[in-house]
Amino acid sequence: MKLLEGIRVLDLTNVLSGPFCTLQLALLGAEVIKIENPKDGDLARKLGCVPDYNKKLMGTSFLAQNANKKSLTLNLKQPKAKEIFKELVKTADVVVENFRPDVMDRLGVGYEVLSQINPRLVFCAISGFGHTGPDAYKPAYDQIIQGLSGVMAINGDERLNPLRCGFPVCDTVGGLNAAFAVMAALFARERTGQGQFIDIALLDSIMPLMGWVVANLLIGGQQPVLMGNDNFTAAPSGTFKTKDGFINIAANKQEQWENVADLLGVPELKEDPRFKERDARKANRRALTPLLEARLVTRTTDYWVELLNQNDVPSGAIPTLEEALQAPQIEHRQAFAKIRAEGIGEIPLFNHTAKFSGATGNVEAPPPLLGEHNAEILGQIGYSATDLQSLKADGVI
Repeated sequence: MKLLEGIRVLDLTNVLSGPFCTLQLALLGAEVIKIENPKDGDLARKLGCVPDYNKKLMGTSFLAQNANKKSLTLNLKQPKAKEIFKELVKTADVVVENFRPDVMDRLGVGYEVLSQINPRLVFCAISGFGHTGPDAYKPAYDQIIQGLSGVMAINGDERLNPLRCGFPVCDTVGGLNAAFAVMAALFARERTGQGQFIDIALLDSIMPLMGWVVANLLIGGQQPVLMGNDNFTAAPSGTFKTKDGFINIAANKQEQWENVADLLGVPELKEDPRFKERDARKANRRALTPLLEARLVTRTTDYWVELLNQNDVPSGAIPTLEEALQAPQIEHRQAFAKIRAEGIGEIPLFNHTAKFSGATGNVEAPPPLLGEHNAEILGQIGYSATDLQSLKADGVI
């Protein structure tokens, strides 16, 4: 049995934060029904690096986040579409949306209305700033939240700052936060029989990820320092030059530092007062790094990675993204599944990354074509093929 088998999710989300949330639920076995506008659906259908896929409304951005889902088109500005949606709410466990805070209420399908139809409904609203506060109604994308949260302020170094993360980290963690909250609300419903409203803000969601940096500032009074690839908690811990590239070394414990000094052939540094203790090494990392790199550049990255790891010093190469995705460990963990998408061919998509002893969280169906499941889903609530033709002619679906 799949972990979320029997759970029905009505997914009104677009682009990334919401679809990433519902992807987690779909991979765990929930029936996720994407409710999309009939014209062109989720905006992500047109986003990606392959123009031909974008024209087919199956852009790579959409493919990445929508496996195992079904697609139903509904124009929720039409009264008949709202009626259909409310009928589906009677059968649903969860509704997820990522519009601005006032949109669902203006459409007449906000939580207050839907909870009267189905008191067991879990309603999760994802937005940039949440449904309350002075910024609640401002528009937001990931980059805006990266800036306002302080993430961009603490990235980079003195040469390059502010600096955004190389992927939409705020959207993604907002989606994870939402999925976690939905699961918690479903668990609470098992005890109480009642659903509830969940208010997820991308700005709120990213803040706890900076916990150590924030604690240093708010509790310890230490302003963040721009350190690039160095780790502020220890030294030597960061990125170093080798003969053929770079290596990550994380000698976070005293014994790991001592092993590094011995393995690199500079044991005298262990007794140097600038480097003997952790806090001294942190304060003098700019003096320490070139002394270590003078030894590291005599050998290749692979040589040092193997030697250091064998001696309990965490280290690793820094492959390209393509190399990282093809690593034997990733293959062993079955991070990807290959599945055939209509009109595109076989594509790799991420499986659920948690491994369960008694269940799976795998890709089993490709991302849906726009409106692919109209007949199936509407048929379940009594609409015939003739009804569907009429609804389509009227612009409802």
